Amino acid sequence: MTKLPLPLLLQPPAGGAATQLRSLLAPARRLAAMSAEAKTALVSGEYPSPVSPPYPAASKDVELRRAMTASARSAVFASADVVFEDEWLAVVNKPAGVYCDALLTALPRSAASGDSAIKPNLHLANRLDRDTSGLMIITKCNKVAGKLVKAFTEHKVKKTYLALCIGCPPTWEKIKICSGHGRSKHGAWRVYAMPDVGRSLPGGSVVRDMSTKFEVLGVNGKGKFREPYSFYRDDIEPITVQEKAADQTCNDDVKDSVILVRAYPQSGRTHQIRLHCQYLGFPIRGDVKYGGVIEWNGLECDGHALHAESLSFVHPVTGLPVTFQSPIPSWAKDFITAME
Repeated sequence: MTKLPLPLLLQPPAGGAATQLRSLLAPARRLAAMSAEAKTALVSGEYPSPVSPPYPAASKDVELRRAMTASARSAVFASADVVFEDEWLAVVNKPAGVYCDALLTALPRSAASGDSAIKPNLHLANRLDRDTSGLMIITKCNKVAGKLVKAFTEHKVKKTYLALCIGCPPTWEKIKICSGHGRSKHGAWRVYAMPDVGRSLPGGSVVRDMSTKFEVLGVNGKGKFREPYSFYRDDIEPITVQEKAADQTCNDDVKDSVILVRAYPQSGRTHQIRLHCQYLGFPIRGDVKYGGVIEWNGLECDGHALHAESLSFVHPVTGLPVTFQSPIPSWAKDFITAME
């Protein structure tokens, strides 16, 4: 039997310390390490109920195929599309269907990288889902990495996303949705009601708050593409999730409408935009985990149509405000062209 080093048993590991330590304990000791509320919930089974549906059964096989394809693509991914680069960081445009870590080895050397004989200490300041395309930041030293990771954690980096969705067209033009977020007993990310924020979940985690602003750019070819509005405007109607989403009822001729939305995440929860699109009744095209169609126009979707469009933040070294915008993906170009 392998023995763990004594310091590991005495001190919680850094980064998610309590959770990681509980995973090292035997079941009886793990229960003792939980909070009183978590123990009560575990015994009584009274965990908060998610208000969004579980993963569809069909999603397991689809996700496995996509993961295998992405692994193969990532292994041969050789050249990252650099949007901006200086001696401290690079902003790159990640393609869909490639894992984030592949960008580290694919970042091309340039004069801004300094001495070509010295390999920069590269770090990912942010991450995107496998099938999400768009902007990512790669830092070149530990100090800059720490500053940018902190900026993301404290929500000081402003982000916009484009998503192509299929569902019932919304009756609003702009909206802000506030809800809870957490893992269900089966480990799936789900939407929870706002009153459940702070309550314990299976595994010792808790429901955390998340909020996203949305604006509709076009529905079924009607609309007008426009630049993102100011992040600091607060003129959007807020809705607070209190219960399960109502069943979407709309005419058969519009229930499968194609909707282009822009999302402004106010928090940085896992799968946040995907979950909120599902809850609002228009899941992202190809997002099989969260109710999106697997096939569209006779073709199987090879991923979900979500794109990290822009990043705005204060440069961690120069202190200057910077904004970067990525090229628009083909699926968004096609929709925008149809509107024009």
